Amino acid sequence: MGFAGKRVAVGSDDLYPVADFVVEYLKNKGFEVILVGSLKTRKPEPWPLVGYEVGKLVASGEVDWGVAICYTGTGVSIAANKVRGVRAALCTDAETAKGARLWNDANVLVLSGRLTTTYLAKEILDTWISTTSIDESERNNIELLKTLDGKER
Repeated sequence: MGFAGKRVAVGSDDLYPVADFVVEYLKNKGFEVILVGSLKTRKPEPWPLVGYEVGKLVASGEVDWGVAICYTGTGVSIAANKVRGVRAALCTDAETAKGARLWNDANVLVLSGRLTTTYLAKEILDTWISTTSIDESERNNIELLKTLDGKER
């Protein structure tokens, strides 16, 4: 598990300072960043479409993982999780990001444009990126989650 590749989709429904920071920070760390939503158009975009597009890019394998941002983070998280194979996690601190990677094998990091400062975003991103494997004691739960993916659809 983990992020062997360097392609990341980053989407936002508006031009939050943290969204622009995430793009530049990842580029400076050597990631190839694919822009989605407001980051691409430079104008407000519907959060359901932003979250869903980030999810589709991750699920299709066009990118290795994603970051989605809206005002609270909740909307893009819900939208991204509509895509089969996506495990989007709203993370408000580095420890939650670490747990999302270790215990849930999350592949889309979700941030709140309202709450997340650039300093906090750096901590969260560094932890997310450096957590490259899952907790083996959670492997069965992660596999169970994958079998449940889309059962009700």
